[in-house]
Amino acid sequence: MNPLSRRSFLATSAVALAVGGLTETRNEVRGAEESGQIVNIPGFDQTRTDYDPLQKWEPYTDRKVRVGIAGHGACKFGVQFYFQTHPNVEVVAVTDLFPDRCAEMAKIAKCEKTYPSLEEMVKDDSIEAIFCATDAPAHADHAILCLEHGKHVATAVPAFMGNEEDGFRLFECVQKHPELTYAMFETSCFHADLYAMEKLYTAGVFGRLIYTEGEYHHPHILGHAPIASYKGWRTFRPPLWYPTHASAYYIGVTHKSLTEVSCQGFVPFDEVYRNPDKNGNPFSMEVGMFRTSEGGIARIVYSQSQGEYIEGGRVRGEFGGYNGRFIGDPTATKRYEQALDNGLKLLKYALPPGVEPGGHEGSHGYLGHDFIDSILRKRKPCVDIYDALNMTMPGFYAHRSALKDGETLKIPQFLRN
Repeated sequence: MNPLSRRSFLATSAVALAVGGLTETRNEVRGAEESGQIVNIPGFDQTRTDYDPLQKWEPYTDRKVRVGIAGHGACKFGVQFYFQTHPNVEVVAVTDLFPDRCAEMAKIAKCEKTYPSLEEMVKDDSIEAIFCATDAPAHADHAILCLEHGKHVATAVPAFMGNEEDGFRLFECVQKHPELTYAMFETSCFHADLYAMEKLYTAGVFGRLIYTEGEYHHPHILGHAPIASYKGWRTFRPPLWYPTHASAYYIGVTHKSLTEVSCQGFVPFDEVYRNPDKNGNPFSMEVGMFRTSEGGIARIVYSQSQGEYIEGGRVRGEFGGYNGRFIGDPTATKRYEQALDNGLKLLKYALPPGVEPGGHEGSHGYLGHDFIDSILRKRKPCVDIYDALNMTMPGFYAHRSALKDGETLKIPQFLRN
């Protein structure tokens, strides 16, 4: 029996049962209008997650970070991260370009002050931090706008979309403002499996990673309208311009980078659906084979093919790997035992009262809390500018490779000093 089964099966089972029951009960009580919960979009369901309810959240301070929230589109994403119920947050203001959406967000966020645009809201000196749940092509511009107005900022994924220069401009802006926190809310990083993978990798249990897979399969039924999005950004984009749910299974585990890529794209069988979109993209799926900075290989895929909705991945290293559970050779097993004996925790930590794990496999509450905690403690957030760009930029080059029938391309690197 592998060490995970032998040493923590009973504890993990008890945790899963307790958490599952607790989460389901809370969600039955919490109405959709109050929580802003979205139940009809894949990934937004309130999913079970493994965390340790035996750990008690201990407040670091009673200070409240004054937060503004931007964006309340089809996903109502701005209110999905529990800022409005976090004990260390005061939601000062919200904004959306559409007045009805802005009013709904204000009601859910329990906030009286609204602005007609982010450009107006950033002028509010009472706001310390802003979460931008805006359209993906605007993420870099919006993050830069917030930073230049002295605000800590977090954005939804990806860090930029469509123009690699946006990524370089964002990097330069973050470097210019070291006193401010930048974070990208990549949900995969708080999946229970990736969270454990990162802890085990950091402890040296796997050794260097030889092979990684990251998959994002988002089925779309032909003939049905896609998820609504501002100016149709969800519809008109190459698949791997939205790579981070998949690329996180290497970058979020190792905090390293992908150095080069050869990518193939799939053109729909049906000629009716073969016309390139306004970005010149003909593909509905892209599969990239990447070289990692360790010298290993990573396969990253975004697909709209039919089947199960998946945001997931697996890793295989020199001594051990992880695919839903840890498996290793004697070297990895010994390292695993030693890491646990030294206090390594593989289950996610407890959240503050009022903050639920939330959707995308129990990641929303963790991302919101991580951003606030990183501001209060002046520490690196879970996904900082380096990880954000190292997750995003490879997808831009993967698409360029696919347009060149798999030509191998070098990827710009964002490396910590």
